[in-house]
Amino acid sequence: VPFVAKAIGRPIAKMAARIMAGGALADERLVVPELRHVAIKEAVFPFARFAGVDSLLGPEMKSTGEVMGLDRDFGSAFAKAQLGAGNRLPASGTVFVSVRDADKPALVPIVRDLQDLGYGIVATRGTAQHLAQAGLTVGEVAKAHEGRPHVVDLLKDGRIDLVVNTTAGQQAIRDSYTLRRQALMSRTSYYTTMAGARALVEALRRVTAGELDVAPLQSYFPVVE
Repeated sequence: VPFVAKAIGRPIAKMAARIMAGGALADERLVVPELRHVAIKEAVFPFARFAGVDSLLGPEMKSTGEVMGLDRDFGSAFAKAQLGAGNRLPASGTVFVSVRDADKPALVPIVRDLQDLGYGIVATRGTAQHLAQAGLTVGEVAKAHEGRPHVVDLLKDGRIDLVVNTTAGQQAIRDSYTLRRQALMSRTSYYTTMAGARALVEALRRVTAGELDVAPLQSYFPVVE
């Protein structure tokens, strides 16, 4: 309710309370004006505060709060939501990518866009080979169990700035635990779905262009007569 109220600019909780107290719904004039902005809610997680906790999400409740990003376009709103949740969005640097086979075709345009924005790309062997077949040149790095130096070492050394990693199967999930944990401890933003990776690209477009600004919440809503 708080998110929706802020997203549409109407005090719906207050309206509901008046109606529950005997007021008429018609008196509330609950007409949502045409919105010309995007509102994105992002969960806040406390993983970094607890040693050994896996950041992998499941059906249970793990978040301790939420933030909202609001702007005129999706990329800017998503960037604000990420920054508000404490996820870093560097304007330059190196992105590590390693995805399951089913996601590799969708990864190609994402990596191409990241390179166009000036980011360096490193990938595990299978992902790097698929990208090479698509005409994209990326660096190759070993998985944590393939010998050193591997991706976790690069994270510890501060040589990776963003992570895009999707997995399939219990063994792959277990194998990537050290990667998730080190990314968390290094405060490196970590994206585990292709939808999240695509949204990340749109956010980075705004970050690299310096297009993020701050405006009062009220400026997004027309005056309701």
